Amino acid sequence: MTKQAAKKRIAKLRQAINHHSYQYHVLDKPEISDAAWDSLKHELYQLEQVYPDLITPDSPTQRVSGQALDKFNKVRHRKRMLSLEDVFYLEEFKAWQERIQKLVPSEKLDYFAELKIDGFAIALVYKKGILVQGSTRGDSKVGEDVTLNLKTINSIPLKLEIHQKLPSDIAGKINALLNQGEIEIRGEIYMAQKVFAEINQQRKKQGLPLYANPRNTAAGSIRQLDPQVAASRQLDFLAYDLVTDLGQKTHQIKHQLIKALGFQVSLDQHCKNLDQAVKFWEEIKKKREKLPYQIDGIVVSVNNNRVFDKLGVVGKAPRGSVAFKFPAKEVTTIIEKIVVQVGRTGALTPVAYLKPVHLGGILITRATLHNADEIKRLDVRLGDTVIVQRAGDVIPDVVKVIKKLRTGREKKFNMPKTCPVCGGPVKRPQAEVVHRCVSKACRSIQKQQIVHFASRKGFGIEGLGPQIVNQLIDQGLIANAADLFSLSLGDLIPLEGFAEKAAQNLVKAIEQSKKISLAKFIFALGIRHVGEETSIALARYFGSLDKLAKTSLKELSRIEDVGEIVAKSIEQWFNNRKHHELIKRLINSGLEIKKLKPVKKKLLGSSFVLTGELDSLTREQAKTKIRQLGGDVPNSVSKNTDYLVLGQEPGSKYQKARKLGVKVIKEREFLSIIQ
Repeated sequence: MTKQAAKKRIAKLRQAINHHSYQYHVLDKPEISDAAWDSLKHELYQLEQVYPDLITPDSPTQRVSGQALDKFNKVRHRKRMLSLEDVFYLEEFKAWQERIQKLVPSEKLDYFAELKIDGFAIALVYKKGILVQGSTRGDSKVGEDVTLNLKTINSIPLKLEIHQKLPSDIAGKINALLNQGEIEIRGEIYMAQKVFAEINQQRKKQGLPLYANPRNTAAGSIRQLDPQVAASRQLDFLAYDLVTDLGQKTHQIKHQLIKALGFQVSLDQHCKNLDQAVKFWEEIKKKREKLPYQIDGIVVSVNNNRVFDKLGVVGKAPRGSVAFKFPAKEVTTIIEKIVVQVGRTGALTPVAYLKPVHLGGILITRATLHNADEIKRLDVRLGDTVIVQRAGDVIPDVVKVIKKLRTGREKKFNMPKTCPVCGGPVKRPQAEVVHRCVSKACRSIQKQQIVHFASRKGFGIEGLGPQIVNQLIDQGLIANAADLFSLSLGDLIPLEGFAEKAAQNLVKAIEQSKKISLAKFIFALGIRHVGEETSIALARYFGSLDKLAKTSLKELSRIEDVGEIVAKSIEQWFNNRKHHELIKRLINSGLEIKKLKPVKKKLLGSSFVLTGELDSLTREQAKTKIRQLGGDVPNSVSKNTDYLVLGQEPGSKYQKARKLGVKVIKEREFLSIIQ
């Protein structure tokens, strides 16, 4: 990237980071995930390392997190509470080590590794051995005084004492400070997973909304004005830093002193070299699900404090430490039953119902088995112990069967010969991997078509989900998508769970959905084989629904990526008289189909496939950006794919791309292409 391009990118990054920092830390209304925010900061940090003269005093890398709220008294930290640089891949971890070694070429580096607790950072100040102040990180310089809340946590000593035998010189320094001085300890507030589960179970009984995850619950508890709330949450504390100079020469000794003063610390290990640190990372990755608290990686630091200080600080992070994050997580569980679901095109999808298991902080109860061929390939049976993987935010997959754990009581599964919903005939069309219900009266197909129509990629009718659609069909209020635009308050208010306000909101959402792009309208029709990308291609090519409806197979074949099967499916759909009636009713309901915006041609002819979770933008934002520049975003990898964009926790697309020789790019390179 040229310096001029970097300058523009840096400006955009700073603007985005400041916006999301304010949303998260001041308003408590985050718009993106922590991982996405971390990645934005990570990219900015990397660019400023390459072009240090572009660093400005107001850059987010020159501070950490957000601003102190006015709810609490503000506390100025004696020493900045820094954050850490994140690395997500082994190559990045090695690059960090090589970078710092070049800065101190004469030093032989060893390392200290500890767990990266997914908690809430705080600083504790003891005067004459008594806890007098506890504060949040805030903007790294100024935090919030939450002393009263922190005093409710049993693992935070209110008075410091030496609990272990120490060298006489260090013990002497500590005793002097305990009598007439100050000691500062820093660490993470967290909520044990067991406690989190119990609190949510209690809230469920009370009919209250469930908390999202332990970290957010812990952070919210500490920032309550009433200390009794914090006390009721059974929070815990793990220390990781001793700010006061007690003569500790290494991080390892620092941890020993922290323990001697009566604090809990995480699992840790002294590593003579980088390979030992990687081994520790791998060992912890295997243990993480059994730990009482959530972690998202390990922290590796240069062990020698003199060298660590010599390496200094860049923006928000000390050069001598790095957070090495974990990749996609997998867990084992048991398939209790397999249920076949029927989609909008009649496709039968087998879904494994699992013995409930936590995966990445989320309770998983189901995983897709895709189709009969996938079941055969994996040799999945009822009662099998399987490995389940969740990559990004997608539905979990069964990726492997642990056949050595079979007992002989497992049962093979066969796809049904009749529809499990309507009892109609099921067929597997030639050259297809899916079985389909071919009944024209299948209630599940009817329901899924309407849900698809109202989905975010279609008409985007907020609040109209599967349960409401079920009620509307059961009450005879709708039979197809066009009926939605005839619904009134009087129709909705009598329905279960509908108060007047909810009914008003849904009627309003339906009305607002009438302004729609041609591409979204085509997608919403639910034409078989016509997904989001094909809908966009058709909208670009024809420009109007009327032209598309009157087109021929020959004309459709001229559109790139519209093959014979897709073309025939489109032709068959528009040749159906009922579909013409549906479109006529939709148009007559007052729809306004928006004109297409002109497309910039920078990526015209280029094909991008996304896998895993991107940090600096959502998948939908990435797709939109590619399309705005004229590129295509198919759902699967093929020999025609130009780029596979590799995010966190990638799925099977990554392996397929490598096998086909498709160019794989990381998020940073992708961002440079689309800017």
